[in-house]
Amino acid sequence: MASLTPAQRQFLKGLAHSRQPVVMIGSHGLTPAVLKEVDHALQAHELIKIKAGSDEAGIRHAWLEEICTATGAAPVQQIGKMLVVYRAAAKPAIVLPS
Repeated sequence: MASLTPAQRQFLKGLAHSRQPVVMIGSHGLTPAVLKEVDHALQAHELIKIKAGSDEAGIRHAWLEEICTATGAAPVQQIGKMLVVYRAAAKPAIVLPS
């Protein structure tokens, strides 16, 4: 799991604000198919929103950790059922502040 500085995290939160979720975790939870979709979305977009279908905050937090560990992404934010993660591409489109 990658880590971000507070300034980088704040910058990414601002970019994520206007984005729509590209992956949704449904009633079956965080399956290998969902993790594969998250990985594909990160390859395409670097910064993505994921809508979690669970009402349990603990489960959503565990999903965020599992997603970041499995994909090598960094957690940016979790607000309610919305999870935001970032993984730099080989040729990053998003330039993070240092």
